[in-house]
Amino acid sequence: MSRSQPTPPAAAPAAKPSRAQRTRERILKTSLDLFNTYGEAQVTTGHIADELNISPGNLYYHFRNKEEIIQHLFRVFEQQIDVAPNLEKQAEEGIGDVGAAMEDLWLYLHLVFEAIWTFRFLYRNLDDLLARDAKLKSHFNRIVEHKRKSVVTLCGGLIAAGAMRAQPDEIKALAENILVVATYWLNFQHIAQRQVFRADLGEQEDLGRGVFQVMALVAPYLVGPAREHLDHLSRNYID
Repeated sequence: MSRSQPTPPAAAPAAKPSRAQRTRERILKTSLDLFNTYGEAQVTTGHIADELNISPGNLYYHFRNKEEIIQHLFRVFEQQIDVAPNLEKQAEEGIGDVGAAMEDLWLYLHLVFEAIWTFRFLYRNLDDLLARDAKLKSHFNRIVEHKRKSVVTLCGGLIAAGAMRAQPDEIKALAENILVVATYWLNFQHIAQRQVFRADLGEQEDLGRGVFQVMALVAPYLVGPAREHLDHLSRNYID
């Protein structure tokens, strides 16, 4: 008689977040909302505590000061903006499909702008924040360098697909220009009185327009059906 196999033990249920963990998450979420709406410089820990209806002492139990809250939010931002298409596979194999190559670049740019929008307070007074925190500045520079390499790799995919013609120096300059536009796009919109830092105004429109402006930098280097595909993608976001 064959021996029956032992029944594997049931997986232990995931532990529920503790009250302290839930409070920390509430503080971070509320801080992000307030920073995005009013600007980080205009929000104090007292404002955050009042919004949460908790005492300042309770807030300081979880975070020593506002700078520590910003550092935690920046780490989440760093994780979100790191999401990207499979650049390594593209660099190794190239892409033969023009449409797929164009959509990879468009998707990548949209993911970048989506992360920037979610944490737009970081970009509202970027120079001031980075000047106050050397560690934050180092991490932001690392993000910029990673994005520069990502754009160069994606442009390489367009060239491999026959969708783009550009020399290495041109691609390098293009990547730099894309980073400039992505970094300061929301500030430009705000200066133009479009009030994009308000959470209730124009999120998708601002994302689409930002991506469109970046793709307009790429457009002069596109050849063949790639330009038509760009027009098609643009209509979906701008119309």
